[in-house]
Amino acid sequence: MPLATDKVAVTLREITATTVRAVTDLRVKPEQESYVASNAVSIAQAYFARDAWFRSIHAGETLIGFAMLRDGTLLPPESSKPEVSLWRFMIAAEYQNQGYGREALSLLVAHARSRPGTKSIETSYVAGPYSPKHFYLAFGFRHTGEVKANGEVCLTIDFV
Repeated sequence: MPLATDKVAVTLREITATTVRAVTDLRVKPEQESYVASNAVSIAQAYFARDAWFRSIHAGETLIGFAMLRDGTLLPPESSKPEVSLWRFMIAAEYQNQGYGREALSLLVAHARSRPGTKSIETSYVAGPYSPKHFYLAFGFRHTGEVKANGEVCLTIDFV
């Protein structure tokens, strides 16, 4: 389900052996690097987490970013909870501030809404001058009041 930004469709695509190198080569702005793990680390983590759902982000045919959800509905029913969280999200430096991030996040939220039993999507951010805090709040996330042990501030969007 693509969305359009300036007539260029934003889509989420499976990462393949052919595309993985290009995805791991994507970079955020230097001042943002301490706020998000590299795509290579994220993809490696995904292969060891049964609840990871990850995709490359494209504007038309141009690779522009990476996203990863933690989706409890992917786990066996006896050990799962219908919870979805935005685990990783990045738009490459040269594609930021063009509306692509908002469109991609809309697709991710729509995907989370489609998961059986989910009532919200959560995310978190590391506080600091280059954090994505304002991006998430402008999108519609709200603070939960929770701060993780590692210092990340928790946000949520409720679906009901």
